[in-house]
Order: sequence, then C-alpha cells, then structure tokens
Amino acid sequence: MRVDTRTVGRDVGRIVQAVSLMMAVSVVVAAANGEFYAIPAFLASAAVVAGVGTALARRYRDADPPAKRDAMVTAATAWMLVGVLGGLPFLLIAWTIQVDPFPVWANTPPMDSTTVIFLHPLDAVFESMSGFTGTGLTMAAVEEQLPRSLHWWRSLIEWVGGVGVIVLTVAILRRGGGSSGSYTLYESEARSEKIHPSIVTTVREIWKIFVGLTVGSILLYLLAGMPLWDAINHAMTGIATGGFSVHSESIGYYDSPLIEYATVPIMVAGSIAFPVHYLIFRGELRNFYADLQTRWVFIWFGAGSLALTGILYANGQYATFEETFRLSLFQFVSATSNTGFGTATIGGGTEQVWSAGATLLTCLGMLTGGAAGSTTSGLKLIRVATLVRGTVWQIRDVFRPDTAIRYMQLGERKLDEEQAQREYTEATVVFVLWVAFLAIGVAVLLRVLSPGYPLEYVIFDVMSAQSNVGLDSGITGPGMPDTAKAMLIVNMWVGRLEIIPVAVLLGAAFRRLDLYR
Repeated sequence: MRVDTRTVGRDVGRIVQAVSLMMAVSVVVAAANGEFYAIPAFLASAAVVAGVGTALARRYRDADPPAKRDAMVTAATAWMLVGVLGGLPFLLIAWTIQVDPFPVWANTPPMDSTTVIFLHPLDAVFESMSGFTGTGLTMAAVEEQLPRSLHWWRSLIEWVGGVGVIVLTVAILRRGGGSSGSYTLYESEARSEKIHPSIVTTVREIWKIFVGLTVGSILLYLLAGMPLWDAINHAMTGIATGGFSVHSESIGYYDSPLIEYATVPIMVAGSIAFPVHYLIFRGELRNFYADLQTRWVFIWFGAGSLALTGILYANGQYATFEETFRLSLFQFVSATSNTGFGTATIGGGTEQVWSAGATLLTCLGMLTGGAAGSTTSGLKLIRVATLVRGTVWQIRDVFRPDTAIRYMQLGERKLDEEQAQREYTEATVVFVLWVAFLAIGVAVLLRVLSPGYPLEYVIFDVMSAQSNVGLDSGITGPGMPDTAKAMLIVNMWVGRLEIIPVAVLLGAAFRRLDLYR
C-alpha cells in the first residue's frame, strides 16, 4: 500500500503553521530587549513559514485521516522541513546585521565573528536542526556574541522540540477529543503514553507539567545565584534536555559548584516520563521507585557517575575528589539525559583530554538515554531493558519444554510469548538501524576530516548528534567541512525520530520511484 501524499501534505502544513506562531511570538522578545532590527527578520520568517504551511493545509484540507504509515512519513518530513525553515531567523538576522538597513533607533549591532557564521545557510540549518531535535551542538563559536533574540530563538526551539512539534500542533491546532488521526500523529513522534483517554487532553496535560517544571527550574537557578536571563534560557534548554547555553563555556562559565549541583536535578527531571511526573504531582510518590524506567534512571545515572569518577580520579586529572565527583556526576547525567550541558573539556579536537575509557563510558550513557515518554533521545531505557531481558528470555526458552507456558516479565508487565517476541523484535530492529546510521556517520566523518582526530572522538561526536546530546570533543564547529555538517544534520534528524519514521519515509520514496517492489 502506498502512502497518501495528500494526508501527509495537509498534516505537514498544520505542523509548519504551528512553528510560524513560534516565530511571531519571538517578536515580543526582540522588542522587549530593544533589538528592533530583529523584528522584521522574525516577521518575514513567520510569513514565509505560515505561507508554506497554509498552502499545504488548504490544498489538501479534504484528505483522509492518517494511517500509521502516513503519520510516520508526516513525522519524518515535518521534522526535516521544520529544521530547514527554522534556520530562517538565524539567516535573516545575520543578514540584517551585515547589511544594516535600518536607522540608529533599530539598535543594529556591528557584525561579530559568531553571528556572521549564520550568513552561511547550512550553518543556520544546522543550528535550527540541533535546536528542534534537542541536540545542542552548535555552530556559534562564542554564544555571548549572539543577540538576545537569537539566544531566545535557540532556547525556544529546544524547549518546544523537547516535547515535540507534533505535540505542539495537536495542542494548538487540533480540535475535539481523542481522534484517531491525532493519536496516530502523536505516536509517530516516538510517543505512545496517554495520561487521559483523550489525546488532546493528554498533550495539554503534558504541556502543563512541562511549563510547571520549567518555572520550577528557573526558580532553582535564581536561588543558586544565576542571573534572570541566563536562568530563563538554561531552564528552558535544561528541562527539555537540549543543552543550548548563552555562554560558550556552558554551565562551566559560572564556576559555581552550587549551580552545577542545581542543574543535575533539572536534567534528571527531563529524563523521567511525563505520565510518571503526572502521578508524582498527584502525590503517588512510590512511582520514583515502582516505575521500571524511573528506577533505572536513578540506578544507571548513579552507577555511571561513580564509574566515571573512578576512571577520572585514577587518571588524576582533577585537583580533589569532590571536584572529580562533581564533574563526573554532572557530565554523565548530562550525557545520559541527552542534555549536553558542559562543565569539563572532554576533548580538544586532535588533542586528547579525557582518556579513551572515560570517553567511551560517556558514549555508552549517550546511547541508552533516559525514559521513553520523557524529553530525552537515545535508545531509551525501556528498549535497553527489553533487549537485555529479551535476550535472556530467548536463551532460557531453548531449555524449556515445548508444552511450557512462556512469558517475559518486564517491570510490572507480564508479556505473553507473542507480545514478548513483538517488543523484542521492535527493540532489536531499532538498535540495528541505530547502529547502522551511526556507522554511516562515523565513516563519512572519517572520510572528510583530518586524520589527526582520534577515532573515539569521531564516534563521540557522531553519537552525540544521533543521541541528540550536544556534547562535543572539539570536532564539531563552524570550521567543519560542509559534508560533515550535512551528515550530522541527518544524524540529529534520525536520532530524534528514533529511526523508524525515517526508514518508512525512505521506503515510501523508493517505492514511488520504483527502486524496489
């Protein structure tokens, strides 16, 4: 069966319309900060994006509700298109500063060495894709030089991207109760959890929780001594496990153990599934340990931090044990939650800073990610648990008699043989495809980069992109070859959608071109 392109076109259009509203809202922030020169750039971006979205939505307004395959293609197409169109504010604001067409009252600043980078469209798209996918890798060499309006845009797209642009669309533009079409789209964005029977009510509940966690994060940062503007931006990107910062040294800029320790619970909160947050907020605190994924968030984050502490302390890289533990805790939680905030230099490009063991342990954390249904990426802990338990189950099954009743225990769930086989197969397929795309990314970067970069650092940066983490070893930056930037854009896109929608899109494209039957 072929994908219904009319359905895909209509739903992609509606998603793009929602993104245009984000650009329009950003005008208020530019005006509040006296950056009047940025207002036309946001308005022009909003007009272009709204025009594209409205044209698609109206042209195909009578299309049928999406089937599962249509929703998968919609998700993959929309995320790529949103990543490209989201680069317009970066490009247009950089162009405005370069040309300086407005009077003095517009407060156009002189061009600087960071903003000028976004005159290159590929760098603007890279920054946008990194933001929307919650990755946090950046082309901005010195974030302090960026206008506040671009600080805001980077934080906003990460904040929305953490929950998902389709979730935003369902919350704003969808009407009525839990229609099957809305739920199918919701599932296509790598989500399946429902807090209420109605999917629209569910996504609105998710946004209430998310806004509440964001406000709480802002207050926590203010109490720890962070300035208000910094607290707003870091709270948005921290709870979204995105990792964009307003400083080139990230959280390490503050040189404050209190702020570093305050950041850890924010990143952990972003790693816990929204339905669990909902239950905890209702007073059901047992879910901190009763829920399988939440329990493993704390176990894995704690064990990994202690292991990294041991490696770094044995290498004698930091002055005291407390500093070693604090940096290890922060960096492992940052990597495993896929946030990407930094307080330590992991690598200096061709110069090795962390040992291969410390780097690869951090890669393992990036691979697993946090809980499904949270703002994190990576494989997700539930898939890792399914792979481990499923493999053990498959081996034990060999020794059971044919008449035995087979089931697999996964947390509080007791899966029969068919369910266990289905979930194990899905987790295996995602893992194999995930590794395949990772290998492609590593191969491309090894081909186009200088041979002086250590292999583990190349793996680190590609895995950081595909797990939507944002930590880097000194490789990723504006000086990269364009081929490497384009490859990492693809890795970020693939990682955010958890592989399957991209595979369905490619399959649909190949079928339409009659490349296979």
